[in-house]
Amino acid sequence: MEKVIIQLGALTCPSCLQKIESAVSQKAGVKKVKVLFNASKVKAVIDPKAVSGKALADTIEKLGYEVQSIKVKED
Repeated sequence: MEKVIIQLGALTCPSCLQKIESAVSQKAGVKKVKVLFNASKVKAVIDPKAVSGKALADTIEKLGYEVQSIKVKED
């Protein structure tokens, strides 16, 4: 398992949080996802054999949100 932290541009509304969590959680290989609204971060636990941090970032960008950085740590 890997932990992924994706820093976003500012989130403007709580519905953004639900939209991102829903889209990311539907990706194969995502075990857990949490969006931190005030910090504008997405934290996820993934199976790196099934999905990458970059793939999650691409999903978020397709929703119209700015991805500023991606950090991946082995768990």
